[in-house]
Amino acid sequence: MGGTKDEARGAGQGATPDGVDVAVVVVGAGAAGIAAGKALGEAGVSCRILEARPRIGGRAHTRTDLGPDPLDMGCAWLHSGDVNPWTAIAEANGFTVDRSPPAWGEQAGGVGFPPNGVADFNAALEAYFDRVGDDEDTADRPATTLFEPGSPWNPLIDAVNTYVSATHADRISVRDLARYADTGVNWRVREGYGALVARHGAGLPIVTDCPVTTIDHGGRTIRVETPHGTVTAAAVIVAVPSSLIARGTPRFVPDLSAKRDAAAGLPLGAADKLFLAIDEPERLPRGHVFGRPDRAATGTYHLKPFGRPLIEAFFAGDLAVELEAGGPDAFLAYAVEELTGLFGGDLARHLRSLVTTAWVRDPFALGAYSAALPGRADDRAILAAPVDDRLFFAGEATSRSDFSTAHGAYRTGRAAAEAAVRTVGRLTR
Repeated sequence: MGGTKDEARGAGQGATPDGVDVAVVVVGAGAAGIAAGKALGEAGVSCRILEARPRIGGRAHTRTDLGPDPLDMGCAWLHSGDVNPWTAIAEANGFTVDRSPPAWGEQAGGVGFPPNGVADFNAALEAYFDRVGDDEDTADRPATTLFEPGSPWNPLIDAVNTYVSATHADRISVRDLARYADTGVNWRVREGYGALVARHGAGLPIVTDCPVTTIDHGGRTIRVETPHGTVTAAAVIVAVPSSLIARGTPRFVPDLSAKRDAAAGLPLGAADKLFLAIDEPERLPRGHVFGRPDRAATGTYHLKPFGRPLIEAFFAGDLAVELEAGGPDAFLAYAVEELTGLFGGDLARHLRSLVTTAWVRDPFALGAYSAALPGRADDRAILAAPVDDRLFFAGEATSRSDFSTAHGAYRTGRAAAEAAVRTVGRLTR
């Protein structure tokens, strides 16, 4: 395997059942795969993590090559920060947790809104989420059924749905939304969330540039096939996005059609970023603005995050898909149109595009994060369920209550590893 199979055989500084190269193979080195690898190491079980990308972290990715400030291309907020396990990991590793509250419910200077409009919108948004209900008492219907008929704020509420779920309300299960657990505390990592996830993975037995094509679980041992060769294992943890499983990547032999079907009910939506540098930052207030309060196709803009001379623009849903198709120029044009509409045409010449993302077009993600389709909330449990106590599944899409987050991925990775440890223990004894 270009060294990979030999590395896998030698990876086990811990329990490895007879007849296999390594006790556990973890497929994917995102937040879930890294968490699984750490837990396996702590338990003294040998593992090998196979990652298709040339880097680790998955949808957690911090760029440090575009200027003096780290830029999070993927996840950036410690949602439920007061109970988020990444908060403690950040502080233990010397990262800075910024506990400043987000300004999402504000519109800096009230620009673009009518008088009292911001307060009216926030009241309408709060009422919308109040109608979500509680878990099983909530019918598994589209979230559009929660809209107040005729409300002028419905388009912007739909925009917020795209920011939260990466898709529009007509494609979101209310029951799934009701199951999401949120303490309302949102913090940030100054050095970058992606950098934190990568730091947590440092020193793990990870092989990059190594996509897994087939997982053959039909024999006594599991054969994990890649373009570089095959590794055998007693157990496998699959920690790849639901979008890939729905597409049949990796391929399971024997086939696991129920997994593919469940993954199809948990598609990854579109959510992308554009980072802009501003050469005269004093021209803008600090805080947050929506580009347009009267439409769902609008960006949300974090002005001068951490006090830096930047704008972090966020686009989601159908708008993000459209902008990805147009490329970086389309992102820039859309942001400039909205920002100059709020702050004046002269602002345009002070803005410079640094980077955009395109998660839907990323072949190893095919989207940003998962939301259950109406009628498909229970697909998370189906996707998460182990197969023969040898195949385990992890990742944000498998989480009942922490989906769409890096801490959901972390918790499912740890849980899958704990189950795999029990399996390896039985085989080793």
